[in-house]
Amino acid sequence: MTLQVEHELHERRKGRNYGLGLILLSFIAIIFGLTVVKVLQLGDAAQFEKFDHVVRPQLIPQESASE
Repeated sequence: MTLQVEHELHERRKGRNYGLGLILLSFIAIIFGLTVVKVLQLGDAAQFEKFDHVVRPQLIPQESASE
């Protein structure tokens, strides 16, 4: 026969844990929302490669050879 009496300290910790969990979930939702908006504003998924901050020759427009 076990007694399941929770101390007042456990109730306060549970409330803090729920609050912290809510803050973490809202932070994740904000980051996810910003990512979705950024990707949707690009329109074309191929344009997403242009934002990796690395120079790649295949993305530079080619000049005509008739000069």
